[in-house]
Amino acid sequence: MIMSRIEAPRDEVTGNLLDRLLAGLPAEAVLSDPDVTVAYANDMASFCEAGTPAVVVLPRTVEEVQHVMRIATELRVPVVPQGARTGLSGGANASDGCIVLSLIKMDRILEISPVDRIAVVEPGVINAALSRAVNEHGLCYPPDPSSWEMCTIGGNIGTASGGLCCVKYGVTAEYVLGLDVVLADGRLMHTGRRTAKGVAGYDLTRLFVGSEGSLGIVVRAVLALKPEPPQQLVLAAEFASAAAACDAVCRIMEGGHVPSLLELMDRTTVKAVNDMANMGLPETTESLLLAGFDTSDPAADLAALGALCEAAGATQVVPADDLAESELLLQARRLSLTALEAVRGVTMIDDVCVPRSRLGDLIEGVERIAEKHQLTIGVVAHAGDGNTHPTVCFDAGDPDESRRARESFDEIMALGLELGGTITGEHGVGVLKKEWLAREIGPVGVEMQRAIKTAFDPLGILNPGKVF
Repeated sequence: MIMSRIEAPRDEVTGNLLDRLLAGLPAEAVLSDPDVTVAYANDMASFCEAGTPAVVVLPRTVEEVQHVMRIATELRVPVVPQGARTGLSGGANASDGCIVLSLIKMDRILEISPVDRIAVVEPGVINAALSRAVNEHGLCYPPDPSSWEMCTIGGNIGTASGGLCCVKYGVTAEYVLGLDVVLADGRLMHTGRRTAKGVAGYDLTRLFVGSEGSLGIVVRAVLALKPEPPQQLVLAAEFASAAAACDAVCRIMEGGHVPSLLELMDRTTVKAVNDMANMGLPETTESLLLAGFDTSDPAADLAALGALCEAAGATQVVPADDLAESELLLQARRLSLTALEAVRGVTMIDDVCVPRSRLGDLIEGVERIAEKHQLTIGVVAHAGDGNTHPTVCFDAGDPDESRRARESFDEIMALGLELGGTITGEHGVGVLKKEWLAREIGPVGVEMQRAIKTAFDPLGILNPGKVF
């Protein structure tokens, strides 16, 4: 089966590439059957073109990754690094004739140190698997993207992903202490450290976090860990308007509270979740705010937060009494994106981030955009850090509706910039937002970032056509 794929008809260029790769890789690591490689052509983003890869390589060792990059440099073949392909910006989409370098087989947790509070992992480790492994040592790895049961640590690093707990614990970038990176020419570079402190030289580690595979291939990461916190209790507060819910968010943050979770769902999302899962949420709810605390006395913290919600106009405040009730309240949030996808079959998920003080303005603006384009657009948000996920629901089989979906997406990004925000809080730029990156950082910013890209990848073979 493996040999039949490798010996399938191929042109001279592809044949030479395969032969060179197989000289340093096991046969099972090299896939060339188009019926197989097509499955690696794209991630989960809408409206992002994907090319046809020449070959897919699934290495298991650092040395195998180095071999791939040496051959790619010698033959001037583009390389597209991939994790679990759960990305939402087209950053893992193949380009024509490329090597897709899938790192999912490099999935070992190499070390967990309770004393140093670090984990050393390969890029293919699933986020949830790492979290469960460190929990056994009384530790936690806080970054928890919604796709944590599927996404890989390497992918999280590539897109600088976030999650539900960012408001208290921060994002992936704050937990990456050091990296092993295979450069475009196959050399292996070490960045960062294992220590709690370290300021030697430029911070190249942070440079690679969020670079979407355009500067090098991450093959090992040293990650900071935290002591495992107490179990979280959650409160749900219903509001008659998005403005009131966002006012509550501002009051909570201004009051110095540090919730472990502060999430918001607009009326469109609440209705979608009700329609799909019969959650029993009141149909009159215009905004639902979910807040959690993992402190030593979460009930007292929830009571104080609930009072702020009531002062902001909450129509109902429901604190959970135990972990089971908390999980039930959070279930609605976890179902949000699946429920919105069920509305029209396809979704286009934005991740515009604005200052917390402008969160209400963004949500109201999205409502106007949805009405203008006659589309269903739901908003869920990591309200505590202003990171919103306006989700455009549309029928991909309807050309006019697809056009309106894309136009509304662009208008939402423009609105985010107008409000002093950024075009992406955690999904990355990829293919989807290249034009908007240039608008956000300006011509000088683009020039300097391209200079950095050239320094690391002078031939331009690493994930070409992405970010810029």
